[in-house]
Amino acid sequence: MTGRKKVTVVGAGNVGATCALEVARRDYADVVLVDIIPNFAAGKALDMNQMASVTGYEPAIVGSERYDETKGSDVVVITAGKPRSPGMSRDDLVTTNEAIVASVTKEVARRSPKAVIVVVSNPLDAMCHVAQAVSGFPKERVVGMAGILDTARFSAFIAWETGSSVKDVQAMVLGGHGDQMVPVVSATTVGGVPLEQLTTRGKISKMVERTRKGGGELVSLLGTSAWYAPGAAAAQMVDAICLDQKRVLPCTALLEGEYSVDGLYMGVPVRLGAGGVEEIVKLKLSAQEKKMVRESAAAVREVVGVLTTTS
Repeated sequence: MTGRKKVTVVGAGNVGATCALEVARRDYADVVLVDIIPNFAAGKALDMNQMASVTGYEPAIVGSERYDETKGSDVVVITAGKPRSPGMSRDDLVTTNEAIVASVTKEVARRSPKAVIVVVSNPLDAMCHVAQAVSGFPKERVVGMAGILDTARFSAFIAWETGSSVKDVQAMVLGGHGDQMVPVVSATTVGGVPLEQLTTRGKISKMVERTRKGGGELVSLLGTSAWYAPGAAAAQMVDAICLDQKRVLPCTALLEGEYSVDGLYMGVPVRLGAGGVEEIVKLKLSAQEKKMVRESAAAVREVVGVLTTTS
């Protein structure tokens, strides 16, 4: 390894491999890819290193079944766990993935006690609770990837509907990473113009509903969970942390009274930098949006209540 930043991605499946490749291509961090399947991570790493010969990025990429290679990581991204299959909700995964995420977290936290942990495994909000409890890390250094992905989906639908560049769409999705997530229409603009001025309420409602069901739509098409957008979203969080960008991004953070939610990991806008979650940004919501956030929190709390691993 070199003097670059060090990023570990646990889980060399579709999401983990996409995240690892995106981070490597940024050219600021060496990457360790870990997977329980013998030789799987090593094979992915070898392929990525050979791709570097074509595209020109320089970081070392190492693949392993062992965690010793992860020692001293600045950021650890946890994607390990069973993916969704058709007909399965994110919540159905809770018991299986709780054990997997707890085991992974224990291994990486022991070797990288100063790392920021980014959780991607589903059900996302619940798995953040598991990682924080097992690691014993302060809440700022355990954060979940969900809102960036949900917002990306919402933004894509808005760009298509309005015939605009997705670069000009500013959107925000709050709440749990499930069917009760809250796309904040009141804070959504295209080139600074409120979305409500650009299309009808009926069409906005359809986009909101499609966003909420976005993961399920992809599972029905692919037969498994999505990976390109989730992997890229996780890489964006790694960028913000490793490069101390102070980006305001929708992430899953532990709330202690903010948004009238206490003791629960849920999606909110945060300022993400070298310290992890450096600030929870308070967004002014409409009465209806506040109600939807409360309903989303209740749904998340119900899933968290199933966990056996709690702090």
